[in-house]
Amino acid sequence: MAERPLSSVPEAFRDEPRMGGVLRWFAHYPRALPVAIFLAVMTITAICVWAVERADTETRRGDLQQQATSIASALERRANANAAYLRSGAALFATQDEVPAALFQTFIGQLRLDANFRGAEGIGWGERVDTQDIPAFERAMRDAGWPGYKVRPLPSSDQAYAVPVVNLQPLTDRNRRAIGFNLFSEQVRRSAMREAERTARPTASGRVVLVQEEDGDADPGFLIYMPVFDASGTGATTRLKGYIYSPFNADDFIESALEGELPERAALRVYDGRIAPDRLMAETMTIENGGQSVTKTVNIANREWIIELQALSPAALSQLSVIVLFGGLIVASLALAIAWLLTRQAAEARRTIAWLEEQAAIRNSLTRELNHRVKNTLANVLSIMSLTRRRAKSLDEYANSLDGRIRALSATHDLLTQSEWGTTPVRAVIEVEMAPYAQEGNRHVEMAGPEVDLAPNDALSLGLAIHELATNAAKYGSLSVADGMVHVEWDLVSDKLVRVRWREEGGPPVSQERPRGFGTDLIEKIVAHELRNPVDLVFETTGVRCTMLIPVRLPTEFAMRARR
Repeated sequence: MAERPLSSVPEAFRDEPRMGGVLRWFAHYPRALPVAIFLAVMTITAICVWAVERADTETRRGDLQQQATSIASALERRANANAAYLRSGAALFATQDEVPAALFQTFIGQLRLDANFRGAEGIGWGERVDTQDIPAFERAMRDAGWPGYKVRPLPSSDQAYAVPVVNLQPLTDRNRRAIGFNLFSEQVRRSAMREAERTARPTASGRVVLVQEEDGDADPGFLIYMPVFDASGTGATTRLKGYIYSPFNADDFIESALEGELPERAALRVYDGRIAPDRLMAETMTIENGGQSVTKTVNIANREWIIELQALSPAALSQLSVIVLFGGLIVASLALAIAWLLTRQAAEARRTIAWLEEQAAIRNSLTRELNHRVKNTLANVLSIMSLTRRRAKSLDEYANSLDGRIRALSATHDLLTQSEWGTTPVRAVIEVEMAPYAQEGNRHVEMAGPEVDLAPNDALSLGLAIHELATNAAKYGSLSVADGMVHVEWDLVSDKLVRVRWREEGGPPVSQERPRGFGTDLIEKIVAHELRNPVDLVFETTGVRCTMLIPVRLPTEFAMRARR
């Protein structure tokens, strides 16, 4: 394809970069770029969703921390309030030689436990009784109005004393079960009592099951002990008189401390000392693992508790994250659609440029081809005129001969025009030139041969040769008489060469001393030269015989442009 001049392409399409940088990228990467844009938008969306989820997580964690702090403060306030009552009772009982039931009941009545001591089973008094004095103590308690009073269980051999429950107010059916129970007999209680005695301050026990829970309910509980010393003694002679204490059901204590306002959408677990299943004091609800959790240490009467607050497992995405995700998906889809449209536009622009380039190249090729063929045609016409003029004996003969040959040339040109100067069948060329002699009812011509297509110039040369042979036959040969016949046959010698044979019969005898005419020169010189093969023209007595070898060329060898 020939190089086209720049002016043959419109200004907007002369330079591909003028499509614009964006369209050029879309043209070069028609599939990858839209997908890349979609993925980029979705990546940004994912980052935004992650940021929203992270902020939401931090917010929920902050809320949990705040709730845990509030719960810890509420539990400490409740424990401190209870401890204050025990301190006041210890101060009162320290000044008394004994703690009779009437005095204890009067003290408890003044406290009004129903309003100010919520969450506790009550307030009790456990008196220290030496091991050897237990039988006398039991008799004294039975005489004081507690029939069947008995210390249980008795202290072991390595224990010097027992601390049986003497009184527990309010004296409900549950609390009656604790009367006579030896608080010092159980390890967890004993450890808390010894620590309280050492520090002289209210001290909570570890996780225990209260004696009141013997009806089969095994809810965990704890006790807060405040030691009472004999105020008459000083220094090393100070003697422990007993303990004023409060038993607590852990669930009731926590619920009363929080005043019924349990954390929403979160589980509260309280552990004694450390987080372990056997240290669980209470929990508000059971949820599946997966939510956030925070822990907080709280001091309950000189003992550490661990608060664990766990949120419910959150949904896969928060509401804001879902909105951001759907918004990003919509934006990404729109970006993908726009990118696809830009890709189509870029592809269309490239096709337009290619089409304009092709059209410009075709116009240039047509112009050069037309110039070349016009020159060839004019050269052929000039040659025909020159040879005809030299052979003609009169002006009329010259005009008639020239007219026939130009018409033959024109007829073949018409065939080539109809085929758009592509390939032309051998049969079509011969039929056009022999048309006057092969009409119905007047057949003097027989044609036979396979389908073979010729290049435009080769078809022109064949047409001229057939015209001259037919004209000669019409004047002097077999076409000049009624019984004369002309046989035109062709066959393929090879895939590159077709052989056309002309043979006359039934005409007047051919004189061997006839002068050499223009037709002979045209066939043997001009046609042979154009076909690039020699022409065998023989004037036999029975009729003229002519054999021509014509090249069979591929369309790419002569077409103005190859089809895409």
